[in-house]
Order: sequence, then C-alpha cells, then structure tokens
Amino acid sequence: MYQAVVFFDLDGTLMQDDKTVAPSSVAAIHQLKANHVLPVIATGRNVFEVADLMRQTGIDSIVSANGSYVQYQGQFLAAHELDKGLLQDITHYANQHQDALAYYNATSFALSHRDALTVANYRGLGQKAIVQPDFFLREHINFLLTFDPISAEKYQRRYHGYLTFVRNNPRALDTMAWGVSKATGIREILVKAGLTAVPTYAFGDAANDLEMFQLVDKPVAMGNGLAKVKSLAAYITTDNMHDGIKNGLAHFGLI
Repeated sequence: MYQAVVFFDLDGTLMQDDKTVAPSSVAAIHQLKANHVLPVIATGRNVFEVADLMRQTGIDSIVSANGSYVQYQGQFLAAHELDKGLLQDITHYANQHQDALAYYNATSFALSHRDALTVANYRGLGQKAIVQPDFFLREHINFLLTFDPISAEKYQRRYHGYLTFVRNNPRALDTMAWGVSKATGIREILVKAGLTAVPTYAFGDAANDLEMFQLVDKPVAMGNGLAKVKSLAAYITTDNMHDGIKNGLAHFGLI
C-alpha cells in the first residue's frame, strides 16, 4: 500500500531550464519509490513527448495533456477524446483568424499549418512538426495547442461549455475538453486506483497547476513559480535549478 502520492509538473518543476532532470531529482524519486510513495507526472505534455523522461526516472503513472490522457502503472486509465464536429469547427474558426492548431493524442501530433509561431515553438522543444490538416479526422484527438499569442478571450467566448483554454505557453493555449484539467486527471487516478485516502502532494509552478494545487493535501510551489501558484502553496521550495524537488520532498519527510 502506498504511503502517499506525489504529483510532479514537468516544465519549470521536475525539468531544469534545459529540459533535463537534475540528478538530485532522479535520486529523490528513486528514494520515494523505496519509501512506498507513488510518484506521478502531471503535465501539459503528451505521453510520447516524455517517454524518455519516464524511463529515466522510473515513473510509469502520468496525468498528461492537462488531464486529457491518464495512465496508471504503465496502463491506460482514461482519455477525453474531442468530438470530430467540434474539431472541424475550431479548425475552421482558427483558419479564419490565421491561427494554427496542433492536434495531439498520446502517440503523435500534427499541425493544421506552419507559421512563425509553430516554427519557434517546436524549435524550442526540439521536435519535428509535420503538417497534416486532416490529421484530426483520421486519429483520436484529446488535446490541442491553439496558436494565439495575444488573448484566449475569443476562443473562450465561442467555445464556452465545450473547450477549456489555459495559457501555459506565450505562443499558444493548451486546449482540452470542457472542465478537463490536471485536477480531473488526478481524481481519476486516485479513485480508480483506490488511493483516495492516501495523503497527496503536488509540485508545480504555472497556471495549469492551479486546479491541481486546490485539490491535493499539500501543494508545493517552486521558487521560480508564479505568484498566484505560490499563494496556494503549503510550502515554497527552492527553484527548479537548485534542488527544488529534493528540498521540497525532504521538507515533508517523504525522503
């Protein structure tokens, strides 16, 4: 039986600025597992994007795509597939505004079209982005990036009750089924794995961590986190470049 569950955001949290995981964090996660604590990734990224990191850390449970796709101990648990008609509508609307979309599932992604924002985004991630405007018609899609660097307002207004938009990237909006967040994915793991009575912790730094922080027992903000994230924290640890994961876990006696 697990003694606790710890959820880790990736960018700005478990990942350092160069997108690597600090040796101190890897060692801390291995110690967590030895102490019968379940480590879970909770990220806006999709499973295929973090497969190497999961192997490196030994973490096999993940709330990915901001709660849109969840797996527990290496096994599929839940997904929130986006309706094809809704995808057709937002594709048409985005094209009208000359905004690109990236369509994602757990194994791959494709772009509606390429522009300066998408080129800069995927160059920074070190990923190759292919253009396949009909990708969403042929594949199950559970997550989008909507490339609008100015405001989410026009999308939020048009798709209220259908899609949730979160600014987690200066170039694009994380886009999920209505009401889906890291918190909904965490609930799915806790309920379906029978862990609702186990103490929960979460480490994060950004806007898409707010619902997660409101759900868990002990939210831990990174030193580099947003002020709003820190305001919800039970503890503020050091930043992602200075052993923030190790220090936060040690503060609560988890390692």
